[in-house]
Parts: sequence; structure tokens; C-alpha cells
Amino acid sequence: MMFKSKVLKKVQLLLFSVFVVSVSCASDSVAITPPDSDTDTPEDPQEEVKIIDVNKADVNYPTFVSFDDTTPTDMVWEKVEALSDEFDVWNDDKWVKTNWNYGDTPVNMVNKNSGVTDGNLWIKATWDKTSETQWFETSRVRSKTAIKFPMYTECRIKTAHISAFNTFWLNNGDINNRDEIDIIENNSNPSRESLGGFDLDEYPWQMNSQYFIVKNGVTERAKGNSSNKNLSEGNTLKGVKWNEAYHVVGAWWKDAHTVQFYLDGEPSGKVTTTQAFTLDQFLIWDLWTQDSPWVGGLPNKEELEDDTVNTMRVDWVRTWKLKSK
Repeated sequence: MMFKSKVLKKVQLLLFSVFVVSVSCASDSVAITPPDSDTDTPEDPQEEVKIIDVNKADVNYPTFVSFDDTTPTDMVWEKVEALSDEFDVWNDDKWVKTNWNYGDTPVNMVNKNSGVTDGNLWIKATWDKTSETQWFETSRVRSKTAIKFPMYTECRIKTAHISAFNTFWLNNGDINNRDEIDIIENNSNPSRESLGGFDLDEYPWQMNSQYFIVKNGVTERAKGNSSNKNLSEGNTLKGVKWNEAYHVVGAWWKDAHTVQFYLDGEPSGKVTTTQAFTLDQFLIWDLWTQDSPWVGGLPNKEELEDDTVNTMRVDWVRTWKLKSK
């Protein structure tokens, strides 16, 4: 009996050991077995890319309102018809060809180099072979109405592909007592090498936005520059050169010191001034050049005879005042 009892105890101990090992192994196997799919914790989903296509924006409001409406809740946008145009025809009540000229350039601004055709305001650069000094014939168009903050203006523009500044800007017209907001000064085809801190390789994508305030002989100036390479991933015009498609450029002139620039429906550069803006400003477009590193150099004269590259086009311009509800 004693022998059987000892044997039984040994068997019981053996069975207990097997049970412990089995539980331990089972526990280990549970730890490494993937959980059922219905209890699996999914990875964080990627953030959905927001598509920004300015061609689908609501035309009754500034373009950015369709994608990120930052309009103050107690304010409303009121369209300024005198500073808005779809350019179906030339409107003498709204626009005038002022044709100012700069010194130390080959530029000669003339009426025949701007107009409205096929739903576009256009400004063309041509080669005047009769002049050695002012061979770059071009033009300038200015609004007849001036405006002051708080306001927003924008236009849909496609630039000429020559070494020249295609511009959309605001100015009051007095060089010695002046407020100026340059929304865009784009050269999509610089002829010079980068020099003096100006990275001309990036010019085909840059806005070159800036401002000037000139009061009592004191000039204040700063850039709010940006590039369409910096647009969000969902923007359909990200990285598209200025001459390859129409882009929407604008400025929200918020107050006496603040201008927020916009490009293709997104904020794109901002300036805050020290001196105050005090003057009403006109809208202006022109196309001009200069042999300087900051402009990008002079174009090849032969390019001015090529109508596929020598013309800047504006599809429309729209302007709003910001008013209390």
C-alpha cells in the first residue's frame, strides 16, 4: 500500500507539472497570437487631403471663402462693381491707359499694346525696331476708381513668358506721397543668372509681393513674398508656373498696417507696416522690364515678336469692401 501511495503521489506530481507547463505554454501562445480582427486596433487613418480648385470657387465671394472662410463673423463682403470686370468688352467707365514710364529702362508704354479680346484684358510687349533706347513697347491699365481698406481684390492672371515683370498692384499715383501694395510681380522666364541674393531660378513660381510707404521723404518697404510651390498638397495649381496656367492672386487689405496676400485660394505671404497706409489706391496692371538682377534681366528681342509668349492676360478682376452686417 505504501508503494502504491508513493507511486500515486509521483503520478499526481507529474500530472500537476504537465498542467503547469501547459498553462504556461498556453499563456505564451496567447501573448503572441494576433487578436481577432474585430478587436484589432487600427492604425490612425491618414488625414484626408483637402482639394482646392479655384476654378470651382463661388464667384459671389472672394475665392478663399470657398475653402477657408476667415471672414469676421460680424462682417460681410460687398462687391465693388467699379473695380470688378469679367472683361467681355473694354469699359471706359472703369479703366484708363495711363502709360507711365520708368527711367533707365527700354520701356515705352503705348495705348495700342493693351485691350480686351476674347474675354481677357491683355497687355502685350512688342519690339519697336525704330528705337535703340525704348524698344520694349508695352502698356499699362489703371482703374478710374480708388479704394481703401478694409477691402479685398483679386484677379485671374496668366503671365507672358518673357523676361519682364507681369504685375497686379495698387498705388495712389504720387511717387513722393505714396502708398503701394504690389500683389504680384512675376517673371516666369528670367534672362540673367542669379545675382545679388536674388534666386532667379525660383522666379517662375514666385509672387514677389511687397509694399511701399513713402511719406515726408521716408521710404518704408518690405516683402511678403511666397511661391506657389508652397501651396497645400491638395491645391490643383501647386507648382504650376505662372505662364502655364491662369492663377488667382489677391490681397486682403485689412487695416492701416496689415495686408494678407492670397494665391489660388490660400493665404500666401503677409506684410505688417510700421507707418500707416493713409491713401486710397487704384488697381493697376502692366508689363515692363529692366536690366537688373531683381527684375531678372532684359528679354530677347526676338521673343517680343512671338505672340505665344509676349502677352499677359487677365480673365477677370473682382473687388469687395468688408462691411458690418
